[in-house]
Amino acid sequence: MEKTGKETPPSLAKVYLLAQNRLLRETLVRLFLKRSGIFIVGEGRYSDTNAQKIERMGCDLVLLDTLSTSESICLVEELKAHEPRTRVVLFGMDEDPDCFLRAVRLGIRGYLLKDASSAEVISAVQSVLRGEAICPPKLCATLFEFVSKLSQGNPWMDTSRSHTGLGLTYRQRELMTLVAEGLTNKEIAANLNLSEFTVRNHISRIMKQVNADTRHAAVEVIRASGLSAVN
Repeated sequence: MEKTGKETPPSLAKVYLLAQNRLLRETLVRLFLKRSGIFIVGEGRYSDTNAQKIERMGCDLVLLDTLSTSESICLVEELKAHEPRTRVVLFGMDEDPDCFLRAVRLGIRGYLLKDASSAEVISAVQSVLRGEAICPPKLCATLFEFVSKLSQGNPWMDTSRSHTGLGLTYRQRELMTLVAEGLTNKEIAANLNLSEFTVRNHISRIMKQVNADTRHAAVEVIRASGLSAVN
């Protein structure tokens, strides 16, 4: 099932569920249907879903089961870039400090471990919808330690992983790599499974971000910044 096929009552929060396991998705949909205040507007796999699709639904929150693939990272980056009001919650995660801190930098508002119960997942979604942030106590301590070391001018994470240079997202750097290779908008759209309209919008935004008059000037600015994603 890709969409619920029902109109969302105006008083309910709109949630989109992304998970590779179909049985897990169907189980969570049934659980959420029993909860007042939340409406599942759609569910699916990463390969069938993109940020534009979620944006069109006007979702308040996206519930994800991984942040370990380029698809999931790109989706979160695009959502935060174009729909910053849409909150993101991760569930079924490992107690991995690096993964957790990566999620925090991407703007994730909820991080739940693999042993979280269905009730805890629903409670976390409700809390994040109220404007709160959720993470396991041990990883909360990790976050405090990271911020403390960062404030002392000694970032805990490797700068090549934590620095996003010029404010560009992973997808924007990926797109500009193709621009640098001389591909047309149509060719870039085919490579990244996007529409030409979306590609044009991305390039226009990037040019404004890096203060460049042309796409080729933008490539040179990004190269000069030292971003290895643009060859």
